[in-house]
Amino acid sequence: MIKRKITERLLYYSSKYPVLTITGPRQSGKSTLMRSTFPDYNYISLEDPDVLLMIKDDARLFLKNYPNKTIIDEAQRYPEIFSYLQGHVDSASENGMYILSGSHNFLLMEGVSQTLAGRTAIFKLLPLSYQEITKSDIHFQNIDELIYTGMYPRIYGKKLEPQDFYPFYIQTYLEKDIRLIKNITDLSMFVRFIKLCAGRIGQLLNLSSISIECGISQPTAKAWLSALESSYIIYLLKPHHKNYNKRLVKTPKLYFYDTGLACTLLGLENAKQLSTHYLRGELFENFIITEYVKSAFNNVKEPNIYFWRDNIGNEVDLIIDDSIKLKGVEIKSGATFKEDFFKGINYWEKLSKTTDNTVVYGGDVSMETKHGKLISWKDWAEQLS
Repeated sequence: MIKRKITERLLYYSSKYPVLTITGPRQSGKSTLMRSTFPDYNYISLEDPDVLLMIKDDARLFLKNYPNKTIIDEAQRYPEIFSYLQGHVDSASENGMYILSGSHNFLLMEGVSQTLAGRTAIFKLLPLSYQEITKSDIHFQNIDELIYTGMYPRIYGKKLEPQDFYPFYIQTYLEKDIRLIKNITDLSMFVRFIKLCAGRIGQLLNLSSISIECGISQPTAKAWLSALESSYIIYLLKPHHKNYNKRLVKTPKLYFYDTGLACTLLGLENAKQLSTHYLRGELFENFIITEYVKSAFNNVKEPNIYFWRDNIGNEVDLIIDDSIKLKGVEIKSGATFKEDFFKGINYWEKLSKTTDNTVVYGGDVSMETKHGKLISWKDWAEQLS
């Protein structure tokens, strides 16, 4: 089993809060993480219809049978349980009583925020990070293989080929997850919508264009996009808010939480096809930015990240705001260093009056150049630790 970096944080907060809540996409390893980190806890899954019926029939009896040290998986399937848990943990006044998890950020967090605020520590578990993979002695010949394979734990634990995992994952997601969030009757149309989103990775979000091409209304496109966000399929990177020259782009950019899933939606059948694909640069950019998101979540922090672009094409792919200073990161998929890699970052550096800005690229060697710091994609994870 691949060790998850977030494990130590879970153990620490289990001694501080009565309830831990773990959310993240389906198959990101939540159940495995909970059961391995807390092996002496009872494990209950609300995906089991008999268990779900039992709790619905008498929630108080359920808590009486499981008064402490219990994992409740897919807890969002019965949101009423949160109200019962509130009274129970308040009466017991102990820490580490329950571990809750769910694949629907919106459904789970809606119940948690209403009833368990102040009583739970909240964690977000995404698929594996590059650092977690390499520390388990798993290596790739090149970046294209890594991007194409993606990071879902089951691929590595069961030694599956991406084409043997993602099509079934998409089917499971549609059947189990999306129906709980939105009443979508035409699933084939929704699949088309997801594929259109994959074709716009790293681009400014244009709901009007997506809705027209998909053949749906713009409000429907907005609702479907929200469903993809709340179930950890896509995320939107917002433009940086500071206005240096009053000519900034104000539209977010679209990314996927996993590049392997995106590659499957794009119809790629192997890593070699990726090397010449028109979206290779955007998928590489997606990978680098998502690694930062994973690092933040694994440290129980929110990733305060943005991009910057003005209306004449000057751009920085990633702006990191740690509340003390800004750091710019330009992302280039090319494996050979070129001086113009630093063009965008140096332009922004003069406007923002920042230093210590970086270019992450597709090559294997990190180095200091006269233009600035150049970091290999292989070393990017170490920069985030």
